[in-house]
Amino acid sequence: MKTTITPRVRNLVLLLLAVTGMLFAGAGTASAHAALTGSDPSSGVVVDKAPTQISLTFSEKVSTNDDSLRVLDPKGKRVDVGKPSNISGTTYATQVRSGLPDGTYTVAWQVVSADSHPVGGAFTFSIGSPSKTTVSASAEQDVGGGLVGGLYGFGRYMSYAGFIVMVGGAAFILACWQRGAGVRALQRLVVSGWVSLTAATLWLLLLRGSYSTTGKVGDIFDLNLLGQVLQTKTGAALVSRLLLLAAAALFIAVLFGAYDKREDEEKRDLTFGLSIGGGVVAAGLAASWALAEHASTGLQPGIAMPVDVVHLLAVAIWLGGLSALLVALYRAPADNLVGRTAVQNFSRIAFGSVLALVATGIYQSWRQLGSWSAFTDTGYGQLLLVKIGLVALLVGIASISRRWTARLAETAETAEATATTVEERAPEKEKAHASASTTAADSSATTSAAASASSATTSTKAGVSSTTASAEADSDVTDVAASTKGADSDAGDSKRAAQLARQQAAVDSTRQKRLRNADPVRFGLRRSVLAEAAVAVVVLAVTTALTATEPGRTEEDAKAAKSSSSSSSSSSAGALTLDMSFDTGGADGKGVIRLDLDPARVGGNEMHVYVQRPNGRAFDVPEVKVAFTLAAKKIGPLPVTPDRITTGHWAANGIQIPMAGDWKISVTVRTSDIDQTTVDKNAQIG
Repeated sequence: MKTTITPRVRNLVLLLLAVTGMLFAGAGTASAHAALTGSDPSSGVVVDKAPTQISLTFSEKVSTNDDSLRVLDPKGKRVDVGKPSNISGTTYATQVRSGLPDGTYTVAWQVVSADSHPVGGAFTFSIGSPSKTTVSASAEQDVGGGLVGGLYGFGRYMSYAGFIVMVGGAAFILACWQRGAGVRALQRLVVSGWVSLTAATLWLLLLRGSYSTTGKVGDIFDLNLLGQVLQTKTGAALVSRLLLLAAAALFIAVLFGAYDKREDEEKRDLTFGLSIGGGVVAAGLAASWALAEHASTGLQPGIAMPVDVVHLLAVAIWLGGLSALLVALYRAPADNLVGRTAVQNFSRIAFGSVLALVATGIYQSWRQLGSWSAFTDTGYGQLLLVKIGLVALLVGIASISRRWTARLAETAETAEATATTVEERAPEKEKAHASASTTAADSSATTSAAASASSATTSTKAGVSSTTASAEADSDVTDVAASTKGADSDAGDSKRAAQLARQQAAVDSTRQKRLRNADPVRFGLRRSVLAEAAVAVVVLAVTTALTATEPGRTEEDAKAAKSSSSSSSSSSAGALTLDMSFDTGGADGKGVIRLDLDPARVGGNEMHVYVQRPNGRAFDVPEVKVAFTLAAKKIGPLPVTPDRITTGHWAANGIQIPMAGDWKISVTVRTSDIDQTTVDKNAQIG
C-alpha cells in the first residue's frame, strides 16, 4: 500500500521545521559586531601611577583611524599621541603623554567591526583619586545612528528589496511562466528591482564615509572620506556590486528583448543559457553581502559565506517570485492570464526555497547566538523571535495559497473534461444537422424553380431603377465624405477623438479586470498571495534591522566585560583585579578570566581565578595555570598551579612576591584536550 502525504500534513511539517530551524542555537562562538571585552586601565578603576598607554581589547579584529581611540583629561583636552596600533590579536592601544596629573580621564573609542558595522563607546578611569570632569561620557554612544544612520538603514532596506524583486521576478519568468516575459507589468517589476538596487548601492557608497566615522550630514559629500571607503572591504564589495549590476542589465535586456520575441519551442535553449548566466550574476550579487558582513568573520567563514549566499538566493526566489506572481495575478492582460501550471511550478519552487531557508537558518542561528538565554536577554534575540513569528505566519498563509492552487488545478481539469465531452458529441450533432438540411433542400427545390422566371423579369426592371438610385447615392456619399473631411480638420474633433480613446482604454481595462475577477478560485488565490506579500514586506524590514543589530553573543560578551569591570572597580583597597579575554580557537573556546590577587604586595598573597563564558556564566575548563614574571629584574616566570574550587573557580594561597615592580601575570587556560591559550597583563604589585 502506497502512503500519500497530504498537502496539509506537508505544510504542517514545513512550518515545524521552519520554526525549529529559527529557534536552534548552540554555544557557538561566531563573531559579528565587535564588543569591548577588556581594557587597561579598566573602566572605573583608580590607579596610583599614570599609564603610558591605553589599550582596548575587542571580541574580534576591528578597523581604526586616527580618531578611533581618544583620551581626554578632566577639561576635555586630548592627551593621546600618535595613531592607534594593533599590539596583539584583538588588542589595540594608543600612547598618552607622560606625567599625566591626577584626576578622572575619559577614553572614547569608535571602530569599525570586521562585519562592516561601526561600534563605539566610552569609559573613565582615574589617576590618584577621582575628580570632576567636563566630559560627558556614555558607554553607549549613538554610533551609526542619527539622520545619517537612518538614511543608511533605508538604503540597506532598498538594496535588499531591489535584489529580491529583480532576482525573484526573473526566476519566476524563466522557471514558471515564460510567456510572462511579454507582460508589461512583470517587465516593470524586474526593471524597478534593478533600478532600486543600483540606486541604493550608489547611495550606500556615498553615505558610508560619514556613517562609519563622524555621522555628520555635511560629510556625506566629502571626497576624502569616499576615497577611504573605496579602500575598505565594504567599499570594494559595493563597487563589485555595481559591476555585477551592469551584467544584470544586459541579462534583463535579453530577457525582455530577444527572449520575449522567440517562439515557445525556440525559447527552450535560450532559457537554459539565461538561467545559467542569470544564476551566476545573482550568486555574485549575493556574495557582495556575504563577503563584507557577518558571514565574512568569526567562526567558519569559509562555510558561512556560501551558506549566506544560498540563504539570500532562497529568500529572493521565494519572496521575489511571490511578488511576481502577485503582479501576474493582478495585472496580466485577460488574453494572457497566468495559468495553473505556472502557479504549481512556483508552489514547488517556493517549497524548496523554504527548505533551503530552514537549513541555512539553523546554521546562521548557531553562529549568531551564544546561548538559549540570548533569545530573551538581548535585542538581537528578541528581534529574531519576532521574525520567527512572522515566518510562521507567512508559511501558514502560504499553505492557504497552496489550497487555492489545488482548486485552480481541479477547475482546469474539469474544464478540460467538459471540452473533451463537447468535442466527442460534436460529430453526431453535425450528422443530424446535415440530414435535416438535405430534406429541407429537396422540399424547396420546386418552389425555387417556379419563382425563378418571374423573379428574373422583375429583377430586369428593377435593375434600371437601382442603377439610377446607385448613382444618386454615390453623389450623396461623395458630398458627405467631403464635409466629414473638413470637419476632421477641426481642432475640436481631435480633442473628441483623444477623449474617446481614453474612454475606450478605460472600458478595456474594466473589461479585463472583470474577466480576471470572474473566476472565484483565481480571485481567492490573488487575495491569499497579496496577504503573503504584505507579511513578506514586514519580514524584510525585520531582517534588515537584524543585520544592523549587535548579535546576542557579542552583546553578552559586552555585558560580561562590564560586569567584570564593575567588580574590579569595587574591589578592596590594596587588592588587584585583572580581566582578560581569551580564545582557544575551538568550537567553545571563548571566555573571560578574572584574576584577584590580595593584598597584591610583597610577601604572601591569596589568588582567585574565575573563568566565565561570554554570557557571564561559569566556564568549566579542565586546567588553569598562572605565572608571574618581573622582566626588569629578570625574575620568573614563577609558576603557580591553582586548585579547582568549583565550576569556573580556581584558587591558590601563599603566593610569594619577592619584590615590588611591574609584574607580567600570564594565565594559561585549556578548554579541551587540544585547545589552550595563554593571555597576560602587566600590573603594579607592591
